Amino acid sequence: MTAELVRGQNHPLPDTRLEIRVSAGHPVVAGATLADEGGRVAGVEWIAHPGSPSLPGVEVSQQAAADHRLAVDLEAIPASVHRVSLLLALPVGVGGPGRFGALAAPFVAVTGLDGAEVASYTITGLDAESAVYALELYRRQGAWKVRAVGQGYEGGLAAMLADQGLAGSAELAGTILDAVARGLARSVSAPPPRVPEAERVRHSTPAAAPDPTSGGRPAAPPPPAPASPPPAPADPPAQGPAGGTGAGGPIDYAHPRRRPAAPAPQPANPPAGSPQGPRVPVAGDANGWSMEERLYNQVWGMFEDLARTTAAYRSACDFAESRMDQELDRVLSDPRSRIGGQGDAARAEARTKHDELTGRAREVLDRDLAQLAAESAVVEPALPAAFAGWDNPVWHAYRVPMEIPMALRLGDLHLPEQTDLRIPMLVRLPLERGLWVDSGRGRSEAANLLDEGTLRRLALDTAVALASRLLAVYPAGDFTVHVVDAAGSGAASLAPLVETGVLATPPASGPAGVSAVLAQLTDRVDLLQMAARAGAADALPPGLVPGEQLLIVHDFPHGFDDRAVTQLRYLADEGPSVGVHLMMVADRDEASAYGPLLDPMWRKLLRLSPVADDHLADPWVGHAWTYEPPLVPEGSRILWQVLDQVAHARREWGR
Repeated sequence: MTAELVRGQNHPLPDTRLEIRVSAGHPVVAGATLADEGGRVAGVEWIAHPGSPSLPGVEVSQQAAADHRLAVDLEAIPASVHRVSLLLALPVGVGGPGRFGALAAPFVAVTGLDGAEVASYTITGLDAESAVYALELYRRQGAWKVRAVGQGYEGGLAAMLADQGLAGSAELAGTILDAVARGLARSVSAPPPRVPEAERVRHSTPAAAPDPTSGGRPAAPPPPAPASPPPAPADPPAQGPAGGTGAGGPIDYAHPRRRPAAPAPQPANPPAGSPQGPRVPVAGDANGWSMEERLYNQVWGMFEDLARTTAAYRSACDFAESRMDQELDRVLSDPRSRIGGQGDAARAEARTKHDELTGRAREVLDRDLAQLAAESAVVEPALPAAFAGWDNPVWHAYRVPMEIPMALRLGDLHLPEQTDLRIPMLVRLPLERGLWVDSGRGRSEAANLLDEGTLRRLALDTAVALASRLLAVYPAGDFTVHVVDAAGSGAASLAPLVETGVLATPPASGPAGVSAVLAQLTDRVDLLQMAARAGAADALPPGLVPGEQLLIVHDFPHGFDDRAVTQLRYLADEGPSVGVHLMMVADRDEASAYGPLLDPMWRKLLRLSPVADDHLADPWVGHAWTYEPPLVPEGSRILWQVLDQVAHARREWGR
């Protein structure tokens, strides 16, 4: 039974391997400190935070998130540590609220590896505080307990770390928050919150092992214990009969093929080994008011499922490795067992246990990957053009849409555990942040194999493919593209946009062209912001072109003076809120002369790469995902055909 704690209350912990779950409703930074019996932290090396997420027995998230799962192994905590403290703080400089009083009360729960809550605590009474010492796990007479603390700090993370007895707390807080800002810059933005559980209707399922292809998608199960991963809870029963709901109830949007037409009654305790295999996946079997929304939610559910099942597998492997190391250390610590048959037998036994645990974890991962692969095989062909890759036949039946879709595919994501299982990277429209196609080498192995000219060409090809997708999914005339090619070196890659006539004006070149385009777009942002603040949208100049605007900047900083750079930063900061978006095609190292002046701009943009690169993170676990750009298949003319239709529709409708 869960103990619901109040401030200052404690509760015994029944196990040593636990999870601490945090739900804040808004991205927060989660960290942990290891302290001695008097509550003093010996130094910065005893703090787990996004920039240094692992300590003996404790692992925290590598980025700010609305929900966290912190892994704790109390047996691995050093003997000198008597207190493990959970610290929460609001990120700084990323545009969010600056105090906890503006958010819902954070909820913290300590759970077992099976997901069962041991104790929970809702942190109430916060107002101007931007950091909070949430709870602590402490050792008393050889046993561990949890205590609800809930101490807030108006001085933020620096004040909270100083209260832990740390010297240089302000510098450490700055380092942590900088790491968080970098993490948010590389993170794929999570979709809006889903429909509350109480408002959903899900179909009932047999009491079989759940699979990640289930519609409605409850929260994914916690990382399982490596020895015997526990199943997630089965879907709750549907509200109402199989064909719908009772009068006045919500509509059941579950796909009828996902339910048995006439399910046979199941015994209360079915015999072991009875056939109950996974259900056949169906495209669009997720919550939503339209097929488009259901497919969007289904893709994001697949994304989350793959992130969490991989996290469970990696956690299991780490535990197996840690346990084997501990067993070998115990063997080697006894001189009598270091040599001879006894030592060899102990080492062999430790290795056997390790292999058994990792083997069972891999079996569970393979099962989940097979289910996700089966779902991907039916979802991918059913995607609409905005969600589909260029090789999808849906583009051959393309027609200019009459309304904006809810999202756009920017490429594919995959993990090294199964590289052929690709998750479409869908982002909501209108774009909430600009894009940066990185033409530099960075740390990408694929980029380092290419010469500089080829890499630059691929970067601009990627930008053109992305801009073409944006033009294709908006109604005719509702999306305008401007291009700055100061050196004029991108003519070959820009040919599809130029020759089909979909650009607002020819690509601008030279310092004068750069200044003219930037002046036009910054004036537009100023006018739209003033109109929005004054509530006078009808007072805009009649010649102002309606719709969204995109500026592609190639070969930055060539042709840019200090004033142009300032205008570019302004567009990155203020443009998305009024429909003016920025797409940089640049090597950050070439702009290093501006120093930290441009750092905020790069962080505002979502970095993409023209070749495969593992630089993006998911919003749940923080895995490094390999991104692959949406390039057109070699020899295909589909991009030209689509842009020809866009240009024809604009001429026909006078847009």
